[in-house]
Formats: sequence, structure tokens, C-alpha cells
Amino acid sequence: MVIIKHFFLFLNMLYRSGCPMCNALDIVGDKWSLIVIRDLLGGKTTFKEFMNGPEKIASNILSQRLKWLKNHEILDFRFRKDNKKEKCYYLTNKGIGLYPVMSELMLWSAKNVNNEFNDRGKEVIRKLKKNKEGRIEEVIQNYKKIKSKLQLS
Repeated sequence: MVIIKHFFLFLNMLYRSGCPMCNALDIVGDKWSLIVIRDLLGGKTTFKEFMNGPEKIASNILSQRLKWLKNHEILDFRFRKDNKKEKCYYLTNKGIGLYPVMSELMLWSAKNVNNEFNDRGKEVIRKLKKNKEGRIEEVIQNYKKIKSKLQLS
């Protein structure tokens, strides 16, 4: 059984080509991965919190994305100290490192996508346009504070 599990994980780590862009997209280029990472940066930590998002991700898709991102060391989990049955997800440094890329995608969206953003989206774009580097650093530092306060076992 252990050999099968390791083989399955190995298959998940194969990349389609030697292109750096393609390799990154193999990991986080699906419809949901960056949304999960966004939610983690915003302070969500539990499966239930992810499920309550406005995008209405299906539970089986969420489970797959969480496992996929864990296999690629973008996130990890611990069981809560106060509830040993509940997983508390958090971003690794590798996952936190995606926020600058996500910021660029949001700015690109603001410039090129004809859509009315919600109030939170408008505020994020406003802050990024005002001081992109400062805002990126602020979000990362705020997340690190949130992460340090999690009650992990």
C-alpha cells in the first residue's frame, strides 16, 4: 500500500514540459487553486470556511484541490488543539510566495476584464494600484500574523 501511495504522489509531480510557465500552471493553473490560496491569505483555515465562499466550490473539488496543493507543498494542515478532528489549513512559505503573482493577476483583471468587482475586490485593486509592493508586503505580513495565532497541535 505504501508503494502505491508513493507512486500516486510521484505521478502527481510529473510535469508536461520543461517550460517554467507550464510547470507553474501544472500546479496552480486550474480554476480553484488560487481561490483556495486567496481564501487562506484572507484568514480562512477550515474546510467549512472554504465551502462558504461566494464561488460555491463543490466539496469533492475542494478536497482534491487541498490534497493537490498539500502534495505540492503549497499548503499544509494540522489538527486544531481545541478540536483534534478538525483540520486547520495554512500556507507554506512556497504558498505565501504566490501572492505577488496573484496581485499581478488581479491588476491584469482590473485592466482587461469588463466586470464590476465587489466592494472587497475594488478595495484590493485600489490598494495595489496605490502602492503595489507595500500592499504585497502588508498582506504577507498580515498572513504571517494570522498563521502564528492559529491553534495548531
